[in-house]
Amino acid sequence: MKSILIDTSAIIAVIAGEPEKEKLTELVKGCVLIAPKSVYWEIGNAFSAMLRRKRISLQQAKEALDIFLKIPIRYLDINLCEALIIAEQNNIYAYDAYLLAGAMRYKAPLLTLDKQMIRMASEMYITVLEV
Repeated sequence: MKSILIDTSAIIAVIAGEPEKEKLTELVKGCVLIAPKSVYWEIGNAFSAMLRRKRISLQQAKEALDIFLKIPIRYLDINLCEALIIAEQNNIYAYDAYLLAGAMRYKAPLLTLDKQMIRMASEMYITVLEV
Protein backbone atom coordinates (compact mmCIF):
# COMPACT_ATOMS: atom_id res chain seq x y z
CA MET A 1 0.00 0.00 0.00
CA LYS A 2 1.30 3.47 -0.91
CA SER A 3 2.38 5.77 1.93
CA ILE A 4 1.74 9.50 1.97
CA LEU A 5 3.47 11.83 4.40
CA ILE A 6 0.87 14.29 5.64
CA ASP A 7 1.46 17.58 7.40
CA THR A 8 -0.56 19.58 9.88
CA SER A 9 -2.00 21.98 7.31
CA ALA A 10 -3.65 19.16 5.38
CA ILE A 11 -5.00 17.52 8.53
CA ILE A 12 -6.47 20.77 9.84
CA ALA A 13 -8.08 21.47 6.45
CA VAL A 14 -9.87 18.11 6.59
CA ILE A 15 -10.95 18.47 10.22
CA ALA A 16 -12.15 22.05 9.71
CA GLY A 17 -14.05 21.19 6.54
CA GLU A 18 -12.03 23.60 4.40
CA PRO A 19 -12.74 23.75 0.64
CA GLU A 20 -9.77 21.41 0.01
CA LYS A 21 -11.26 18.64 2.18
CA GLU A 22 -12.78 16.59 -0.66
CA LYS A 23 -9.63 16.68 -2.78
CA LEU A 24 -7.46 15.80 0.23
CA THR A 25 -9.61 12.84 1.23
CA GLU A 26 -9.67 11.62 -2.37
CA LEU A 27 -5.86 11.79 -2.61
CA VAL A 28 -5.35 9.61 0.48
CA LYS A 29 -7.94 6.91 -0.27
CA GLY A 30 -6.33 3.49 -0.09
CA CYS A 31 -3.06 4.93 1.23
CA VAL A 32 -1.25 4.73 4.54
CA LEU A 33 -0.83 8.13 6.17
CA ILE A 34 2.54 8.69 7.79
CA ALA A 35 3.90 11.71 9.66
CA PRO A 36 6.70 12.69 12.01
CA LYS A 37 5.70 12.38 15.65
CA SER A 38 5.86 16.18 15.85
CA VAL A 39 2.65 16.46 13.81
CA TYR A 40 0.71 15.09 16.78
CA TRP A 41 1.91 18.02 18.92
CA GLU A 42 1.53 20.53 16.08
CA ILE A 43 -2.17 19.70 15.90
CA GLY A 44 -2.54 20.63 19.58
CA ASN A 45 -0.58 23.82 18.97
CA ALA A 46 -2.79 24.74 16.00
CA PHE A 47 -5.95 24.33 18.06
CA SER A 48 -4.49 26.28 20.99
CA ALA A 49 -3.67 29.13 18.58
CA MET A 50 -7.27 29.08 17.32
CA LEU A 51 -8.48 29.21 20.93
CA ARG A 52 -6.20 32.17 21.71
CA ARG A 53 -7.52 34.05 18.68
CA LYS A 54 -11.11 33.19 19.68
CA ARG A 55 -11.66 31.46 16.33
CA ILE A 56 -13.04 28.35 18.05
CA SER A 57 -14.45 27.43 21.45
CA LEU A 58 -12.95 24.84 23.78
CA GLN A 59 -15.85 22.51 22.93
CA GLN A 60 -15.12 22.88 19.20
CA ALA A 61 -11.44 22.18 19.85
CA LYS A 62 -12.32 19.01 21.78
CA GLU A 63 -14.61 17.85 18.97
CA ALA A 64 -11.88 18.54 16.42
CA LEU A 65 -9.37 16.57 18.49
CA ASP A 66 -11.80 13.64 18.60
CA ILE A 67 -11.90 13.69 14.79
CA PHE A 68 -8.11 13.95 14.61
CA LEU A 69 -7.60 10.98 16.89
CA LYS A 70 -9.72 8.83 14.55
CA ILE A 71 -7.44 9.52 11.58
CA PRO A 72 -5.13 6.52 11.18
CA ILE A 73 -1.63 7.97 11.04
CA ARG A 74 1.56 5.96 11.47
CA TYR A 75 4.04 8.15 13.32
CA LEU A 76 7.65 8.01 12.19
CA ASP A 77 10.97 8.24 13.91
CA ILE A 78 12.99 11.03 12.31
CA ASN A 79 16.77 11.25 12.39
CA LEU A 80 17.35 14.50 14.26
CA CYS A 81 20.78 15.03 12.73
CA GLU A 82 19.36 14.75 9.20
CA ALA A 83 16.55 17.14 10.15
CA LEU A 84 18.97 19.70 11.60
CA ILE A 85 21.07 19.62 8.44
CA ILE A 86 17.93 20.28 6.38
CA ALA A 87 16.87 23.03 8.80
CA GLU A 88 20.27 24.74 8.56
CA GLN A 89 20.48 24.44 4.77
CA ASN A 90 16.99 25.91 4.30
CA ASN A 91 16.92 28.32 7.26
CA ILE A 92 13.72 26.71 8.58
CA TYR A 93 12.43 25.43 11.89
CA ALA A 94 13.07 21.83 12.86
CA TYR A 95 9.35 21.01 12.67
CA ASP A 96 9.35 21.76 8.94
CA ALA A 97 12.63 19.90 8.50
CA TYR A 98 11.13 16.80 10.15
CA LEU A 99 8.55 16.64 7.36
CA LEU A 100 11.15 16.97 4.63
CA ALA A 101 13.48 14.46 6.29
CA GLY A 102 10.61 12.00 6.69
CA ALA A 103 9.54 12.32 3.07
CA MET A 104 13.11 11.72 1.94
CA ARG A 105 13.87 8.83 4.28
CA TYR A 106 10.61 6.99 3.65
CA LYS A 107 10.45 7.95 -0.06
CA ALA A 108 6.90 9.16 0.40
CA PRO A 109 5.15 12.01 -1.37
CA LEU A 110 4.34 14.98 0.81
CA LEU A 111 0.75 16.17 1.19
CA THR A 112 0.69 19.78 2.36
CA LEU A 113 -1.14 23.04 1.77
CA ASP A 114 1.83 25.11 2.94
CA LYS A 115 3.21 27.01 -0.07
CA GLN A 116 6.69 27.43 1.43
CA MET A 117 6.84 23.71 2.21
CA ILE A 118 5.75 22.89 -1.35
CA ARG A 119 8.53 25.09 -2.73
CA MET A 120 11.22 23.60 -0.47
CA ALA A 121 10.13 20.02 -1.10
CA SER A 122 10.16 20.58 -4.84
CA GLU A 123 13.66 22.07 -4.64
CA MET A 124 14.74 18.92 -2.77
CA TYR A 125 13.17 16.67 -5.44
CA ILE A 126 10.51 15.43 -3.03
CA THR A 127 7.24 14.56 -4.72
CA VAL A 128 4.48 16.89 -3.55
CA LEU A 129 0.79 16.09 -3.85
CA GLU A 130 -0.76 19.47 -4.53
CA VAL A 131 -4.38 20.31 -4.00
